[in-house]
Amino acid sequence: MKGFHPRHFRLVGKKIEATLCSLLPNENDSPRVLHQAMRYAVLSGGKRIRPILTLGACQAVSGKQADAMFAACALEMIHSYSLVHDDLPCMDNDMIRRGKPSCHAKFGEVTALLAGDALLTKAFNVLSHKGGSKHLQAIQWISEAIGNKGMVGGQALDIQFQGKKLDLPILRQINANKSGALIAVCTRVGAYLGCGTKHQVSSLHRYGKYVGLLFQIVDDIMDGQGYARALGIQKAREEATLILAKAKRELLPFGTRGHFLKDIADFIATRKY
Repeated sequence: MKGFHPRHFRLVGKKIEATLCSLLPNENDSPRVLHQAMRYAVLSGGKRIRPILTLGACQAVSGKQADAMFAACALEMIHSYSLVHDDLPCMDNDMIRRGKPSCHAKFGEVTALLAGDALLTKAFNVLSHKGGSKHLQAIQWISEAIGNKGMVGGQALDIQFQGKKLDLPILRQINANKSGALIAVCTRVGAYLGCGTKHQVSSLHRYGKYVGLLFQIVDDIMDGQGYARALGIQKAREEATLILAKAKRELLPFGTRGHFLKDIADFIATRKY
């Protein structure tokens, strides 16, 4: 994973896609509609940023892709479950996801709800597949990152403050939990499963936190919400530049092994879609 190239990005993505296909239930197995909805939610596009970050962190500490591939795919399943639930009528009520009908728009609200539940459960089944103390630690970190003090807690805060003017501390708390926590745990788990040292795991976890924040700021700049509204477009861009520099600083000790993660951060900072 030395250096970033769109073709290399696609190659890593294809390996993740193939593994996801093999781990998800067969759509012809009963209950068919549930399994079809699960596969639709996961395999209907997406840039696979989270699993790619997981594998990038693993290789940054000289681990092998195989060491973290199951965890990477489990994290993508968790991300997909969160999108399915976010799109539901009781939440954001979005009918389109990645240019296609959202899961509930295609399969109905009840099936989409169950598909999200099943994906979350399947993710932890995948995480526990290899067993051992390393995977138990990874499960603990991931469950913390996506629970009441992480992703779900951030969503709850977002609902609580919906329609209200947000000050910057609350906005940062919402985004650090709602979207940032899952991204940050990807690099933490990837480095840990790649047998990184405690210092390396901590550095890549901080990198992940910065990248998670960067991801959200860029999103807000593109749609004129969140940071763009609170700070103004220009200030938000300056904030993104500062966060990008902090993320790259965490990669300096890794030398060339950190180039792929550095270029992913650049990709996130400059994306237009």
